Amino acid sequence: MHLPQAETIDSDWYGKALSPPASYCLQHGPEGFRLTASRQAPALSAPQSSPGEFVPELWRYDVAEIFFLEPSGRYLEINLAPNGAWWACWFGKVRQAESEQPDFQGVVTESELGEDSWEASILLPDSLFSDIGGLRFNVTFILNSPRQTFHSLAKLPGAEPDFHQPDHFLPLLPGVPS
Repeated sequence: MHLPQAETIDSDWYGKALSPPASYCLQHGPEGFRLTASRQAPALSAPQSSPGEFVPELWRYDVAEIFFLEPSGRYLEINLAPNGAWWACWFGKVRQAESEQPDFQGVVTESELGEDSWEASILLPDSLFSDIGGLRFNVTFILNSPRQTFHSLAKLPGAEPDFHQPDHFLPLLPGVPS
């Protein structure tokens, strides 16, 4: 796997430089949205997790995350571990999970986990969304476990890390329907 047109996140929540930076690429195609995340540094994936497996609480270890906000106000959080394990949840309001979740059928992950680098991707079919028009997003990383650092593409307010701030999510990148 390679990251075409990769973007980087090079600082943490507090503005401290992240070296090496984390990279991501968000693409949209006929199959849906694909997030690819990588870093040229070792990673700690959740113990007893496997590539392609749905695993709760991945955020307790190194993880890339993407959030999608629909115009209705509901938002989707996806966690992607360096080894390709993943987790997803729809929220109706900030930090309030919807009582009924889809089965997330059609989600596919790939990963390459090396000693000193990792790259993982997740494909999210358009069918997961009510409407892809007007979506907003944010890409975040939790890295350097067990001494976690927190990184966000969108500049989020607050003295302590909190990625659940959909009012500050960004319009989708050029080339992706918005």
